[in-house]
Amino acid sequence: MAFSLHKHTLSLLGALALVSGVPLLGHAASYGAGIENSQWYLAESIFECSLVHEVPGYGKAVFRHQAGESLSFFLESDHPMMRPGRGSLVVEAPAWRPGVVPRPLGSVNVSDGNRPVLLDTRQAMVLAQGLLEGMRPTVTRESWFDGSPVRVQVSNINFSGQFERYRACTANLLPVNYDQIRRSRIPFNSGSASLSGADRKLLDNIVTFVLADSTVERIFVDGHSDRLGSRIDNRALSEDRANVVAGYLKARGIPENLIIVRAHGDQFPVSRRPADNRRTTIRLQREGERPEFQQANGYGGESAG
Repeated sequence: MAFSLHKHTLSLLGALALVSGVPLLGHAASYGAGIENSQWYLAESIFECSLVHEVPGYGKAVFRHQAGESLSFFLESDHPMMRPGRGSLVVEAPAWRPGVVPRPLGSVNVSDGNRPVLLDTRQAMVLAQGLLEGMRPTVTRESWFDGSPVRVQVSNINFSGQFERYRACTANLLPVNYDQIRRSRIPFNSGSASLSGADRKLLDNIVTFVLADSTVERIFVDGHSDRLGSRIDNRALSEDRANVVAGYLKARGIPENLIIVRAHGDQFPVSRRPADNRRTTIRLQREGERPEFQQANGYGGESAG
């Protein structure tokens, strides 16, 4: 009777572990979707493409490509299951393909937080290739609870069709993302207010983004100069630098009412090097963001924009 009760208790605990996603002490835990519940979902826009896979009991596996950046892959879980440290990444065959030798891809860093595993572009591409070949990439690391192995498997079922859509999405991404251009800087030569080819390329990327993102409500354009020469001349030169940038943005289609132009002369140096202070800065502000006005103190700060 006691043996029967013990078996019943273990079965109940095992069922609870599967439901909760928490492994039993002393037992290896494997998480992965089967044929019946393996799905991939594509979230697509011109700002980001994400291919998301639900891993039952664990969380999510995500391929992500943000505008202006490279492909990445991460595992996401609301509950920490793996102990931080070095884990292993192996591409192995699913159970219905016996005899196929697993292919180790090296170690991965497992960190704290809700995204414990983050792979760079090279590893993410190798992982995607393994899925396209019908394999199951698997991350293994010791558990938080007792050091027993935790295995998270990424299923290849229903992957290939969605991956083709994902690749088509990435081909239409914007050249930059908001974080890359929300604060930008145009440098100038001494006494000059002329734009270079590199400056125009940066401004073209800003224009492309702003015209695509309707939530951008302000563009602050601030001209600056070094402290060589008179303050009156420096003020005029900083105004010319701000106006040449604002004029370029307007000529490329940015509405004039979005742009706020300011000239500061030599008031707000950011460095002791004169070349660093000959600049125009561009700062974007989205709806709901708190307006900023930061004044430089000595060499350590930057004026608004």
